[in-house]
Amino acid sequence: MKGVILAGGTGSRLHPLTRITNKHLLPLYDRPMVTYAVEALVGAGIDEVMLVTGGTHAGEFFRLLGNGHEHGLDRLLYAYQDQAGGIAEAFGLAERFVARDKVCVLLADNVFERSLRPVVENFSRQSSGARIVLSQVGEDEHLRHLGVARMDGDSVVEIVEKPASPPSRYAVTGAYFYDAQVWDVLPTLEPSGRGELEITDVNNWYVSRGMMEADVADGFWGDAGESIDAYYAVNDFVRSNGVNR
Repeated sequence: MKGVILAGGTGSRLHPLTRITNKHLLPLYDRPMVTYAVEALVGAGIDEVMLVTGGTHAGEFFRLLGNGHEHGLDRLLYAYQDQAGGIAEAFGLAERFVARDKVCVLLADNVFERSLRPVVENFSRQSSGARIVLSQVGEDEHLRHLGVARMDGDSVVEIVEKPASPPSRYAVTGAYFYDAQVWDVLPTLEPSGRGELEITDVNNWYVSRGMMEADVADGFWGDAGESIDAYYAVNDFVRSNGVNR
């Protein structure tokens, strides 16, 4: 299985911190944010990774991570996104690298308390389709800013983006798993109202065909890029508890 870390975007929700650097290079406790994403994939057994980024600070990722060997990777490649066009567009840049293997896509600002290894193992046993990681979120106001899964028992029947009335307490985190069909889906996407190719549309393609499985994250999950408050909340959790355990 290959890994793709998405570390692009403008980071506008973290201004003014991101006026001087890419948000994924900001520190979480004692090291840059992106290193936690690398650690998450390595800890889950994935050692071939492509990092996708963009903007004026893209070269800093190479200075930080190099060839990836010091971080436990056998192979680390890089792709450059010319301009922010959405998660799905950024992921599309990794097509040749993934080469139709199974793939884990991880947003570099998403931090998990527990290892993703059980999810990777579940997806390895899955014959086809996709898999997402859900996290229980208690506050409706928080869920209104996220993708939320509509559930029928343990099955995901729809993913609703930023719902005014959340259909469940299960937020869709930034860890996605796909089979080779994803490369046939991406070219069919149309830009959303904000002019981006949305990963929710990819996920709902699998959902509509009954090919989406889900795991619920055990323990803390945080999106450090969601807001300034979220960034510091994730920082405080990492400092006090550690992650990827």
